[in-house]
Amino acid sequence: MSAIPKPLIPQRADPFVYKHTDGYYYFTASVPKYDGIELRRAKTLAGLADATPKMVWLKPEEGPYSELIWAPEIHFNEGAWYVYFAAAPSREIKYDLFQHRMYAISCQDANPIDGSWEFCGQVETPIDTFCLDATTFYHNNELYYLWAQKEPGIRGNSNLLLAKMETPTKIKGEITRLSIPELDWEIVGFWVNEGPNVLKRNGKIFLTYSASATDENYAMGLLYADLNSDLMDAANWTKVQKPVFRTNEKLSMFGPGHNSFTVDEEGNDILVYHCRQYTEIEGDPLWNPDRHTFIKRLHWDENGMPVFGKPGEA
Repeated sequence: MSAIPKPLIPQRADPFVYKHTDGYYYFTASVPKYDGIELRRAKTLAGLADATPKMVWLKPEEGPYSELIWAPEIHFNEGAWYVYFAAAPSREIKYDLFQHRMYAISCQDANPIDGSWEFCGQVETPIDTFCLDATTFYHNNELYYLWAQKEPGIRGNSNLLLAKMETPTKIKGEITRLSIPELDWEIVGFWVNEGPNVLKRNGKIFLTYSASATDENYAMGLLYADLNSDLMDAANWTKVQKPVFRTNEKLSMFGPGHNSFTVDEEGNDILVYHCRQYTEIEGDPLWNPDRHTFIKRLHWDENGMPVFGKPGEA
């Protein structure tokens, strides 16, 4: 029997790794208590495992962003650090959905671990509905905002939406819907497209996302567009019809997803993702802490397309 892979960082879901120009890797993720924003940094990817975590922001006791702090991401935009995250006013599910909205905190200091963070408020969208999992990226010197949100009249909990940004905390202009949960593998347990992230390589921009319930059915999908196309035109994006990364029962790697991308010390592309290592969850899966952070090498085929392989394998 094959050995069960060892996580890079245990009990950290929705992992995000960013390598900055200062040579450090920065890591954040959802913590088991969902009570704040935790950061760590190291000179190497492996070093993140033993880096001292620092809670840079704690949720208030009450109010619209006082519960369930989910899926933080750290970015360096317009000369400052930002962490984008989702939060809810309570743990209650209303109309089959949590009540999350998206927020940001910022830091002007060079080292965000020891720096001073301030709350920036809500990142508002044209629709006042359940939303989460925001990421940002630059393209042709413009800042884009990519996230998941419930849209009225469309079945499911969340679709993937894209917009340009006026500032690092304010979107501008029209929003574009890139994907909805519609394929058989995207609607097991829950109808969701969430956790988007992007990687630009080989003349294309690749957009990964996660779908279905967050158990062993959780899996990753892929969209892509030409770099020289108008990213705000949904017709320019191609959606791969089958999942690109899913459960590997042989190695007890279940429900991989909510990924991000980075590079290793040699410049190789690295996939960062979370995974469970058993399927029998006692109690509410929301409070099960055993979604762990893993990393693996991302390979490329002769056509310049990403080859994800299987979780737990090289």
